[in-house]
Amino acid sequence: MRTFLFAGAAFLLTAVPAWSADSIVAAPVASFNWSGAYLGAEIGYGWGKSHHFTQTTPASTPKFTLDGALGGVTAGYNYQINNWVLGAEADFSAADIKGSVGSTPEWGCDSGCRTKVDWFGTVRARAGYAFDRTLPYVTGGLAYGHIKGYVDGEPDYSRDNTNAGWTVGAGVEHAFTDHLTAKIEYLYVDLGKIDIEDFGVPFGQGYADAKFSTIKVGLNYKF
Repeated sequence: MRTFLFAGAAFLLTAVPAWSADSIVAAPVASFNWSGAYLGAEIGYGWGKSHHFTQTTPASTPKFTLDGALGGVTAGYNYQINNWVLGAEADFSAADIKGSVGSTPEWGCDSGCRTKVDWFGTVRARAGYAFDRTLPYVTGGLAYGHIKGYVDGEPDYSRDNTNAGWTVGAGVEHAFTDHLTAKIEYLYVDLGKIDIEDFGVPFGQGYADAKFSTIKVGLNYKF
């Protein structure tokens, strides 16, 4: 999966012309117009960290790795003013971003403490500067997703919830025809924490969190 994504990145980057700070100032008005609505599909890879912890009496597992594949759909709208392109985009992805850690002196996980994100989406603003058919951009906004924190074989220690959080990132998109564009995009996603179990005195409420990065390649159809 990672090899495919990096190959996609190399392919897109060959379409991006060399540019400098001077070229940004002197860039001609783009002949390709990015304004309009679009629909698309994307696939990617996510990786990040999670841990299970309490806050009343600090105790936690070590932070452990989350990773896995994702894929979904996207829709958005761009409006171009000279070379500047402003827009809004929403996406939704099924995911298999998960990880676990074994039992530690600080936290008991006889069968392994686990965290999983099985779907997530974002609603974001985008802002970029067009070099004709190539559009580097930054993006950020709302993230939401479904998190599960659990220990195998212990039903009392198992919770899931749909959380809202935030995301920020950047990407580059290139128009190969008047209607077909391709992109590569990086996003950092923070979905916060979910309640797992109330351990009572002295520990209090236990939580699991999910924070991860994604790299995605996608194809869009511009109307």
